[in-house]
Amino acid sequence: MNKGHELGRKGEELAVGHLRSLGYEILEVNWFSHHLEIDIIAKDGNELVIVEVKARGTDSYEHPSEAVSNKKIRFLVNAAEAYIQEKDINLDTRFDVISIIFYGKGFEIEHFKDAFYPPIG
Repeated sequence: MNKGHELGRKGEELAVGHLRSLGYEILEVNWFSHHLEIDIIAKDGNELVIVEVKARGTDSYEHPSEAVSNKKIRFLVNAAEAYIQEKDINLDTRFDVISIIFYGKGFEIEHFKDAFYPPIG
C-alpha cells in the first residue's frame, strides 16, 4: 500500500472514531456504487451526514480541506443522491469534511460541519 493510501485509510479510521465520540451512528464506510464513492455515511440525530475525509502529512503544501474541489463536490452530491435512492432515505442531508494532518506520531483533526451545500441546478 502506498503512503497516500495508508494515510487515507488511517485518516478514515480516526474520522470514524471522532464521529462516534460525538454520538454519530456510522452507517457506511467506503460506500461504493459503480464509479461513485463516499468515505463515511453517518446519522447525526435526524440528519444524514455525508463525510469526505482528507488526510495529509506535514510535507503537503495545501490544507487537506482545500483538496475538496468543485468537481469533488459534484461527485459527492451525485454519490449521496445514489445512496439516498438506493436506501430509500428521507432525511435532511448535510455534507461535512474532516481533515487530518499527521505529524510525527501525532495528528490534528478538524471537523467542518456543513462544509458545502449542493449546487443548485
